[in-house]
Amino acid sequence: MLRSVDMQDYMLRNPPTVKTDDNLFDAIHIILASRISGVCVIDGSSRLVGMLSEMDCLKGILSSVYNELPAGSVEEFMSSEVVTVSLHDNIVDVASDMLKHKQRRRPVLDQNGTLIGQVSCRQLLRAAKEFALPEDPTEY
Repeated sequence: MLRSVDMQDYMLRNPPTVKTDDNLFDAIHIILASRISGVCVIDGSSRLVGMLSEMDCLKGILSSVYNELPAGSVEEFMSSEVVTVSLHDNIVDVASDMLKHKQRRRPVLDQNGTLIGQVSCRQLLRAAKEFALPEDPTEY
């Protein structure tokens, strides 16, 4: 059994974020520089309003090239239907639900609805590996 199945022990804390009015290429830079597959999108009040994935970005770039237009803003390509998780959710349940819905990441909100983290397939894989094998610093 895992040492813990509590979300707070495996989530990425203070994940990189972008704002709805950010340029798509600025968001792509953050995704690439942070080595993550997607970012949480916040509004001017720092409230979660969506998610932007690598696939969303690719769709935006291809659309702009095809239509010979500027790339546009994050808001044009983000997903606004977001399933969130809580700090103490069970990672096994979250992983199962992510698989069921074919999702790669979920934002983690505290009891006040404030974004405090993000969990992705990478964190869930790390949790499963920690159970089976000792920590390997070359993986982080």
